Amino acid sequence: MTTPLSEAPGARLRRLLDRTDPLVLPGCADALTARLAQGAGFEAVYATGAGIANTLLGQPDVGLTTMTEVVAQVERMCEAVELPVVADIDTGFGNAINARRAVRAFERAGVAAVQVEDQVFPKRCGHFDGTAVIGLDEMLGKLRAVLDARIDASLVVIARTDVLAADGFDAAVDRALAFATAGADLVFVEGLVDREQLAVLPQRVPTPLVANMVEGGRTPLLPAAELGAMGYRIVLFANTALRVAAAAVRDALGELRRTGDSTGLLDKMLSWDERQSLVGLAEIEALERRYAPPASAPAPSGGG
Repeated sequence: MTTPLSEAPGARLRRLLDRTDPLVLPGCADALTARLAQGAGFEAVYATGAGIANTLLGQPDVGLTTMTEVVAQVERMCEAVELPVVADIDTGFGNAINARRAVRAFERAGVAAVQVEDQVFPKRCGHFDGTAVIGLDEMLGKLRAVLDARIDASLVVIARTDVLAADGFDAAVDRALAFATAGADLVFVEGLVDREQLAVLPQRVPTPLVANMVEGGRTPLLPAAELGAMGYRIVLFANTALRVAAAAVRDALGELRRTGDSTGLLDKMLSWDERQSLVGLAEIEALERRYAPPASAPAPSGGG
């Protein structure tokens, strides 16, 4: 399904979410990966907070990135692709007032959606030990601030809870219902631990839901089609691309270090032409020709 680019990003994302099949979002940590996702045929991308922390800082997902660092990275992604970008804004980088400011900044950057969570600040990856959440009333105030901050009402708001790890499944259901009642467009319960929880959640929370597939994490890996049949509207594969890429780079650098020769890696890398196509060299060269000064007229020949 195509959507006119003149539409606001949030409106374009809402059109995709109106379909019956779930929207699969690959996690992207930079503009290059977002371009690869677009080339692979994905219809929207997820700007992963964990991935940005890993790639930008070389650090784990423990709340070390600043709002300005993440906004700048996400803005580059929005500029690089013609797809709706869903931005992970963690806790909103502070309290309700911080979250309000963050939403304005990410909306100016061009995102289609923001995802805000109820962890304490600084947060931790939801699949790490030691996560903790703020009180429900405080989170509802933050969620109201996020909803009120939207300039464009079509901006999609995803509310995430990490309460399951500390207080169990029923507490997660209660928070999910509260977030939906408060006006969240989608609800995301992080850290579901088995197939039964994945299946029961949509039955108890009748609102659009997000499932997060984290390879090696707490949640079992299920195909998007199966999750869609359960009732999930978005299925995230938040760091699949990053981890595959990191493994490939590690192996390639290991071989280069051992051999001092890159010829054995040629069949494992983008060709020269593929690389330039990916980053849009032809488009830049066309712009260079369009805006180049006119060629100088030939100098008149001199008389004898």
